[in-house]
Amino acid sequence: MSDVYAARRSRLLERCMTSGSEAALVTGAANVRYLAGHAPAGAALLVGPVHDVLLCVSDPFDAAVGVRPAGDLRVFVLPSPEGDPAAAGAERAAAAGAGSLAVEEHHLTVRRHRALRSVAPGLRLEDLGPAVEQQRLVKDEEEISCLRIAAEIADQALGELLESILVGRTERHLALELERRLVDHGATGAAFPTSVGTGPDAGLAGHVPSDRRVEEGDFLTVCLGADYRGYRSEIARTFVIGTSPADWQIELYEQVFAAQRAGREALLPGTPCREVDRAARRVLEAAGHGDRVGPWIGHGVGLENGEDPRLAPSAMGKLDACVPVTVDPGVHLPGRGGVRIDDTLVVRPEADGGPELLTITTKELLAL
Repeated sequence: MSDVYAARRSRLLERCMTSGSEAALVTGAANVRYLAGHAPAGAALLVGPVHDVLLCVSDPFDAAVGVRPAGDLRVFVLPSPEGDPAAAGAERAAAAGAGSLAVEEHHLTVRRHRALRSVAPGLRLEDLGPAVEQQRLVKDEEEISCLRIAAEIADQALGELLESILVGRTERHLALELERRLVDHGATGAAFPTSVGTGPDAGLAGHVPSDRRVEEGDFLTVCLGADYRGYRSEIARTFVIGTSPADWQIELYEQVFAAQRAGREALLPGTPCREVDRAARRVLEAAGHGDRVGPWIGHGVGLENGEDPRLAPSAMGKLDACVPVTVDPGVHLPGRGGVRIDDTLVVRPEADGGPELLTITTKELLAL
């Protein structure tokens, strides 16, 4: 993998030099990890002008377990824990003779940006913009493999929960158990706070689990994901508890499922991102739920949840092959509950079988 990280940094430096910058200072945590293989808290990564350097407030590498920097990446530990790795990076760039430095302005506070100017007044600061995020968009097969394992872990944790007794347990208890199971199956942790919603809370996006107990006849919506080596999966499923579903529950579930299927089938290279949203959204609008659909139907995943591309009505751009995304429509009926169905997939051309589904837990409406 060290060669992979070095190649990523080389691509970034080439882009910077083309736009007139002699080096880049990367401060976004996910971007540092993408380029260096490791992202200690608060670290900054200087790419060029002479050597690539990871700047940290403490040594992040443990010789006892054999973890070392990727390839020829150098590590500089600041002499004081109160120091600023970004400012130290700007100083090193200036000392190496760089006249310009590209920085991630969207990851720097105004105060920190001023500090960079203060320590290297002769250095011209340019905005790197989302260059690293754009480079991260298309995943290589090693990244997709990590996502595939993260999805398998989430499937395993969810499958085991469904085999247990659910009635009488609280949303909070179920969420904690799911997160423990993720770790038991090899995840670093949860990709994001696990959401469990029952009864009138089912189907709510981002619902924070409460002490409400699962009851017979409830809808139960679970949304979780696993973090495996930094790569994050996402899955959501909705079930009915204890009895056969009511007619309104079956109807609502079928509507959301049809929308999710339409969105998944649209995931082909070259498809405008907004068309994926439109494919799913029009199904729910036709069912009378247009005002209950969220601002987007899905988003990219990788080292972060909610990466580009955004699958939304105003989204720009088209899908590329090997881009992992979620498709996660949901409808919530106030006071009654709702349905949310979410999968992690990888965009693939039709010649390769179309979109690759990573989360494979059944989407049949189960009565548990």
